[in-house]
Amino acid sequence: MPKVLIADAMSERAAEIFRERGVEVDVITGLKPDALRAAIGNYDGVAIRSSSKLTAEIIAAGKKLRVIGRAGIGVDNVDVPAATAQGIVVMNTPHGNAITTAEHAISLMLALARQIPEANLSTKAGKWEKNRFMGVEVTSKALGIIGCGNIGAIVADRGRGLRMKVLAYDPFLSSERARDLGVEQVDLEALLRRADFISLHTPLTDQTRNIIDAAAIAKMKPGVRIINCARGGLVVEKDLLAALQSGHVAAAALDVFEVEPATANPLFAHENVIATPHLGASTTEAQENVALQVAEQMADFLISGAVVNALNMPSLSAEEAAILTPYMLLAEQLGKFAGQLTEEGIREVELEYEGVVADLNTKALTSMALCGLLTPLLSNVNVVSAPAVARERGIRVSETKGPQQGAYHTYMRLTVVTEKQRRSVAGTLFADQKPRIIQVKGIELEAELGLHMLYVTNEDKPGFIGRLGTLLGEAGVNIATFHLGREKAQGNAIALIEVDEPISDAVLAKVRAIPLVVRAKALNF
Repeated sequence: MPKVLIADAMSERAAEIFRERGVEVDVITGLKPDALRAAIGNYDGVAIRSSSKLTAEIIAAGKKLRVIGRAGIGVDNVDVPAATAQGIVVMNTPHGNAITTAEHAISLMLALARQIPEANLSTKAGKWEKNRFMGVEVTSKALGIIGCGNIGAIVADRGRGLRMKVLAYDPFLSSERARDLGVEQVDLEALLRRADFISLHTPLTDQTRNIIDAAAIAKMKPGVRIINCARGGLVVEKDLLAALQSGHVAAAALDVFEVEPATANPLFAHENVIATPHLGASTTEAQENVALQVAEQMADFLISGAVVNALNMPSLSAEEAAILTPYMLLAEQLGKFAGQLTEEGIREVELEYEGVVADLNTKALTSMALCGLLTPLLSNVNVVSAPAVARERGIRVSETKGPQQGAYHTYMRLTVVTEKQRRSVAGTLFADQKPRIIQVKGIELEAELGLHMLYVTNEDKPGFIGRLGTLLGEAGVNIATFHLGREKAQGNAIALIEVDEPISDAVLAKVRAIPLVVRAKALNF
């Protein structure tokens, strides 16, 4: 009988679900890291919330561990790569607390507008300072939402209910989805410039880290109010404090912090800051929902092998996995290739399958391709959640299947349609079952993708390849493989180069400065 440890406080019903499904369960909460490391080796699964930190060292001690279940969306407290390397499935419950977090953001916004916490303290102290607390209305004000996924969309709906003008910035939000939500789609600079209230609802990624810094705040209108119920690290706290002290930012409400638990923070001393201890998901309903969901998912996995909401593996049966593995890798690489080159809002994604692959489980392949496509900007996307994330953003996804048409026994093409262009990338599997890129934007070339790549589009003129190779050599960049393709003589051309180390920003800038270069981008796989 499989055995699970519930290491963080959660609904008692979670333990009941495990037992009902035939899983032995121990509920031992509040374990210190050393105690958790000593105990984890006895269990097939561990269910946590945000308190327990599953580091690489603790995960390595879980010799029997097969699944980690996070009751909630964030997995900042789980070393997912370490779990993946050890063959441990990491699951979360991405939608169980969306309404609760959105409602908390709206509550904080209203509290900022009317200075409710400070007025409460003053009144209870017997001061009756009626003239001190002059608030502002939210009606007709501009609410800027950074990140319009599941939670952001709910905040937008509630903001519209308060008769606010809702502005939304999200690179993956399509114009159709924006219209459905009743929001005005804007770029980040326009949102910063126009919003009276700014609410953050984006994951913490390399692209979003420190998105609200001194430079961003300087673009905001004087008297702006900022709410963050998403992730610590999105806001540079010292820059926010300086803006509060100068009066440029009127007030801020923070539920998350750069360092948590946040028992001491300079922002706490400012009278125009509302701080709550990461309460976004803290309602009875949300706690119950995520606890039940994680127990059901983990029990199903341990008993039948079913995989739901996994961050590091697809939803596949054991039989399908063996067959689909190389095709899944190809789909993921096509998605990552296109995702790293896409900088506008995505309207459509088209997947074409021909030959052998057309007879396989293309739904799983499409999910993997979407996962690869969306991952560069949305760190919490996984092969299970990717289709739902695409739907939330109004991205239309289509599949077509057909018999073998050309020389390749299997052919897979991913096409991304944005509001400005249409870009496709195609690939195949050779006899060695390794993925190959065989076509980019209609230009034929054959390339195996390495860990670090340089993608260049250029005009096909004499001397370009020599200049590029010389530049990379002088910069100490070692070329592993070099692949070329062109539309026609003297026309558009592509170079796809595998290098041994990541391309630095400085080298990339020099590449872009080469005459004939149209675009250059560092890619990582």
